[in-house]
Amino acid sequence: MREVNYDERQHLVYARARALPPETMTEWLRAFARYAPPGRPLTVLDLGSGTGRFTPLLAGEFGGPVYGVEPSDRMRRVAEEKAADPAVTYLDGSATEIPLPDASCDVVLLFLVLHHVRDHRAAAAEIARVLRPGGRLLIRSLFPDRMPELLWYSYFPGARLVDEQVFPRLDPLLEIFDEAGFDFVTVDCVQERIADSLSDYADRLRLRGSSTFERLTEEEILSGFAALDAAVATEREPRPVDEESDLLVLTRR
Repeated sequence: MREVNYDERQHLVYARARALPPETMTEWLRAFARYAPPGRPLTVLDLGSGTGRFTPLLAGEFGGPVYGVEPSDRMRRVAEEKAADPAVTYLDGSATEIPLPDASCDVVLLFLVLHHVRDHRAAAAEIARVLRPGGRLLIRSLFPDRMPELLWYSYFPGARLVDEQVFPRLDPLLEIFDEAGFDFVTVDCVQERIADSLSDYADRLRLRGSSTFERLTEEEILSGFAALDAAVATEREPRPVDEESDLLVLTRR
């Protein structure tokens, strides 16, 4: 599968397309805090921070400096303009080249990022380098060996096939991180509200903010939206769209 270049189009739509209701953002922050080391303040690395969807909120939750490391220049520029915070520093870097000192972070978050990383072994070693012993690694991802039934798969069945190919399987991933010095803590299933109605959900999807769209044919996309629009037309009362999302938690030995 071809690489997705976020500097081409995604940076223009990502913040709007991937925005979450405030209660959902709060639920994610609660999940992050549940598994973070005790004590405050904590230094947090938002690795693959994109347009800064979570980055300022992490500073408010954990009280310490937050570093948003993002390889896409244009995504990072949007974050600097739209998600600035005195406690946040945005840096050019990647999962395999993190521009931070050894043992400088208490928490590392990868939120729907790991499937963009080609070399998981190199990333695991680099994350282990910057994370203090006892620090926590939080990975929000899809795992093909426990694939959820996401609503949009009903309308875009090719999207599920794409995701099954690009997202990492859990067991091999755990082996890689174990070799790098991490212990498994849990996989938490977080209830996530994506949109307040099917109509809102369709409007979000129409922005094509998921990188999976970049790997579908235009015919598949048009067919999917036709089916989704037909479903929206039958919606008499708002029907919230909820999903169960996996958060993998590891600790640095």
